[in-house]
Amino acid sequence: MSVRVLRRLVIAICAAGIAGMIVTQIAENNGATLVFGITAALGAGALILVTAVVGPPVEAPDEELAGQVERDVRALVASGADEPGVRELVRKAVNLGRLRQSG
Repeated sequence: MSVRVLRRLVIAICAAGIAGMIVTQIAENNGATLVFGITAALGAGALILVTAVVGPPVEAPDEELAGQVERDVRALVASGADEPGVRELVRKAVNLGRLRQSG
């Protein structure tokens, strides 16, 4: 079972627990409300655990590459490019790279 499927399953359990709490509270069945609440809490705990265990590893930034990117940004700005626009483009490129690594 992939991590994505596991996360979705746990989220579905949490949602079912919340819905169950609402329905059983309206029906004034406190025991069932407690059971659904515990189920939702366990699901939330499982989601936190799965994310902590299989989350992406945090890597140290490549200082040499970061320096090169900064030099390139400065060169583009020196040649007449709009600095906020160039920096926004760099941010978008970094976010795109992160999305591709996690997906």
